[in-house]
Amino acid sequence: MGNRIYFDNAATTKLDPTVLEAMLPYMTEKFGNPSSIYSYGRESRLAIENARKSVARLLHAHPAEIFFTSGGTESSNTAIAASVEDLGCVRIITSPIEHHAVLHAADHQLTRGRVELRMVNILPDGHIDINHLKLLLANDSRKTLVSLMHANNEIGNMIDLQEVGEICKAHGAVFHSDTVQTVGHFPFDLRNTPVDFITGSGHKFHGPKGAGLLYINENVKISPFIHGGSQERNMRAGTENLYGIVGFARALEMAYDNFENESEYIRGIKLYLHQQLLSNIHDVEFNGDPLGRSLYTVLNASFPKTERSEMLLFNLDINNICVSGGSACTSGADIGSHVIRTFNDNPDRISVRFSFSKYNTKEEVDMVVKVLKELL
Repeated sequence: MGNRIYFDNAATTKLDPTVLEAMLPYMTEKFGNPSSIYSYGRESRLAIENARKSVARLLHAHPAEIFFTSGGTESSNTAIAASVEDLGCVRIITSPIEHHAVLHAADHQLTRGRVELRMVNILPDGHIDINHLKLLLANDSRKTLVSLMHANNEIGNMIDLQEVGEICKAHGAVFHSDTVQTVGHFPFDLRNTPVDFITGSGHKFHGPKGAGLLYINENVKISPFIHGGSQERNMRAGTENLYGIVGFARALEMAYDNFENESEYIRGIKLYLHQQLLSNIHDVEFNGDPLGRSLYTVLNASFPKTERSEMLLFNLDINNICVSGGSACTSGADIGSHVIRTFNDNPDRISVRFSFSKYNTKEEVDMVVKVLKELL
């Protein structure tokens, strides 16, 4: 990395060396196809099933509820398509600040004429308007899918998974939550959480890219998203991403083994940056609810738009500082953030997302604040 300061961990994280170590044997000598019956294949099959048991144990789910995918986007697409095609949902309630994996998948069902789409209101602090959600569910008894993210990837605002799950349950709605930013960063007790689908992505917690998770509650019966083989208990055809799955499970184990210390440490970095920006940068504001119900890994700040700040992300990059304006998936097309536009549409401000990991330090925060002072 050299002297590069990487504050974009909500986009992706560095692969932990211990995770790579766990993956390497499955890239080299243990290369058998998990579906083959000889010992080489059985060894690979065992690795996948052990990974499944480990992930289930960490999330307090049953192994039969854990399906490995290519990542959060595939998992959300599967859950949304299945809710419409298999579970009979004719209405989707989601929010305008969801990840595009959810918004575009819901739009797809709408344009195909399969569902009606309703957006729940967003409050001025970026939180979901829970009363509006209750109203939408109470006013229509048709079978509904509610898809609301656990934590927003741009501003960090969180919903109470339990509360939203109870509301959905009371109205007989299917509940899917995009938990990509929270799996590996918050404890889960899926046995006691009323949720039908959650998602995970290994590269958000120092695991490999291209390995993800879809949790499907055991009471939910859906048909496969990808056809052509019996992998993932007939749910996802195609030879498994063996070393990706092994890496996903190892990264999740490490995340939860060290959860107390690491989350406390990372929260300290976030709070330190928050305080340093307030005391050093004139007219800084924060998007969302940074000190309230919020991800400890994300801080979204906004600065007044001037000729100097318009090129802010570019100039930070020149100074070897990696941050983002929106989510990584859209940063190539600089049209601003659909999330921030929803509840705080001020064309005179430039927003920057800083996101942190266990590898960041307070010294890096000092450096970033120093550069920001010079640039602004």
